[in-house]
Amino acid sequence: MRDYPDAIMMFAAGFGTRMKHLTQTQPKPMVPVAGRPLIDHALDLARGISPARIVANLHYLPDQLDAHLRAQDVKTVIETPEILDTGGGLRNALPLLGAGPVFTMNSDALWAGPNPLALLQAAWDPARMEALLMTVPLENTLGHGGTGDFTRAPDGRLQRGPGQVYGGIQIIKTDLLADIEAEKFSLNLLWDMMLQRETLFGLPYTGRWCDVGHPGGIPLAESLLAGADV
Repeated sequence: MRDYPDAIMMFAAGFGTRMKHLTQTQPKPMVPVAGRPLIDHALDLARGISPARIVANLHYLPDQLDAHLRAQDVKTVIETPEILDTGGGLRNALPLLGAGPVFTMNSDALWAGPNPLALLQAAWDPARMEALLMTVPLENTLGHGGTGDFTRAPDGRLQRGPGQVYGGIQIIKTDLLADIEAEKFSLNLLWDMMLQRETLFGLPYTGRWCDVGHPGGIPLAESLLAGADV
């Protein structure tokens, strides 16, 4: 089994409920930001590390997103009849992703700075880590209203707590997915298992990050992409 990731799982199945009227006729990843679908900004980062394959899961209004992604050589898997959440969605896509660790990537954030996938790739240590999350210090976030998801020890190990926001990109081993009986579950369940094993690590992002999962995030993201001081 390979120890280093060569596939990217892109989560694109959500309902986009925070986007309100913008997602009544289109899935959230197709909402335009700076004149391009939101998911295309994520694909720019993905292609920046030349993965062997990119896989996206779909559920809500999947047809237009499926056509958009297939035209860009992205493999898709439609979750039906129910959405499987992040953990169930990742496990459902494993036949397309292959064995070994994978990148997972949310499609509703914008990054300004070094490619977060490349940073994770360079820092990944499969001998110590079962997951390496890209975290963002609160002062580097835009459009985020919380206090953070994790605290980070000097050796990089994570614990639940305020200060570091999970940016939606990680490298994760998938072995423990086989131990979960539920069909629909969050990756938080997997992280909790890794926290117990002290194998959940974080890497702080040095650039800026914007949550675009709500309407107010769109103008912030567009200003960030334009290089404005936001």
